[in-house]
Amino acid sequence: MKKYYLFVVVLFLVFSCGTKRTSTFDTTAIKNDTIRIANDELEYEVIIIDPGFSGWLPSYARPRNYYSQSYMEQRNQMWVMQWNQNVMTGQQRNLFEMTINYDPNIDYGYEVNYLLFNYLTYFQLTNNIQLGGFSARL
Repeated sequence: MKKYYLFVVVLFLVFSCGTKRTSTFDTTAIKNDTIRIANDELEYEVIIIDPGFSGWLPSYARPRNYYSQSYMEQRNQMWVMQWNQNVMTGQQRNLFEMTINYDPNIDYGYEVNYLLFNYLTYFQLTNNIQLGGFSARL
């Protein structure tokens, strides 16, 4: 069984079984500065630990279903590509430490894309940085 890892700032993980192409999430938990979404059946898990993000998400993020999954996937692909380029080139090493393994051929589902999209929006707005061709906005 293959496992894919997505790392963002302190920790952002997505584990997936390589043969699965779709996902639904049953469990959402927010505890302190940790956001966790998990689906044991499909072995996807997202954990985001970043001081401030768990408070920012319900306060500023657009509600679920405001954006389509394809809209968020398009931005996530561009932003992750720029994020990874910053890691590889060593630009702003204090902000970009680990690459994000986001495969556009895998359907991570709405929740993973929603969290990644909002985390990358939060990251850009908080650090006054633009990733890729789309500006982050509320």
